[in-house]
Amino acid sequence: MHIGIAGNIGCGKTTLTRMLASHYGWTPKFEAVTYNPYLEDYYKDIPRWSYNLETYFLAQRFKDVLEIASSKDVIIQDRTLQEGVHIFVANNREQGNLSERDYDTYMQLYELMMSMVSPPDLLIYLKSSIPHLVSQIQKRGRDYEQTISLEYLSGLNRHYEEWIENYKGRLLIIDADSLDFEHNPEDFASITDKIDAELFGLFK
Repeated sequence: MHIGIAGNIGCGKTTLTRMLASHYGWTPKFEAVTYNPYLEDYYKDIPRWSYNLETYFLAQRFKDVLEIASSKDVIIQDRTLQEGVHIFVANNREQGNLSERDYDTYMQLYELMMSMVSPPDLLIYLKSSIPHLVSQIQKRGRDYEQTISLEYLSGLNRHYEEWIENYKGRLLIIDADSLDFEHNPEDFASITDKIDAELFGLFK
């Protein structure tokens, strides 16, 4: 089984992925951030490095999905293949950071990859407001993230909402603003209760 955790920068995806993997005994699959060779350059000059960064992420996520498909374990993934396209690439294209030529090339790669893999069996979306995201980004203190503009972050959030509104697969939406699942056991339990009902309920 493949479970995806979706959400904007700073919403708590990685933390929730780690906690759910530990709670259920699932195998976590984390996004390549700490060793991504383009990330710091990207935040310094987004138009210059958008295509490079997004193509790198696409290749890594496709590799991850192939590994997930061949595994017999329950895999929980920090950010999905679809998010790279429908959120980050769409946002960069809209803001003029990605040319139509590069966008068309990227989409050819993506569509070829999607013809070979399936979406997650369950998508968990961490819904967050801009103030909450900004607070979390500042709190974790990654230098390269401190230059992210509110316009960029807001564009991502809007694309997330549009994508989730039209998402056709199995979906669970969690309001991340109202929860401190990392430090409050009751908040974390409220999430696992929803997951239990979705995956193991009587009528599932």
